[in-house]
Amino acid sequence: MIGLLQRVRSARIDVDGKTVATIGPGLLVFIGVEQRDDESKADRLLERLLGYRVFPDAAGKMNLSVVDIGGGVLLAPQFTLAADTNKGMRPSFTPAATPEQGRRLFEYLVNRARTQHASVESGMFGADMQVTLTNDGPVTFWLRVE
Repeated sequence: MIGLLQRVRSARIDVDGKTVATIGPGLLVFIGVEQRDDESKADRLLERLLGYRVFPDAAGKMNLSVVDIGGGVLLAPQFTLAADTNKGMRPSFTPAATPEQGRRLFEYLVNRARTQHASVESGMFGADMQVTLTNDGPVTFWLRVE
């Protein structure tokens, strides 16, 4: 399971011209689900996302997590993260989970996140989403749980 996390000052997801999710300071996380992923990998990814220290402490060092700062978490499904880009000029989506498995594990991740953190929003699986963000830093990390 893949999480591309970005530290943001704010982020929003619109679908069909309507805002479906918005956060202030926190993490925007694009989620990619691969064929061999399961609930245990989703749990481990969530543990890492909530605990990953990417926010500055009083000394300006990245020592605080999104939980520590009470920030928002915006989870956005993005199957293209599971693409194989090793050869050719067109990505292959062979490593990606089926739409059914992807939806199930994304929804599982969102539900688990909401039980563990106060401010969790999410995009809509399978929707044409427009994502607007103000990156903070920029600070971006690619996390993969295998």
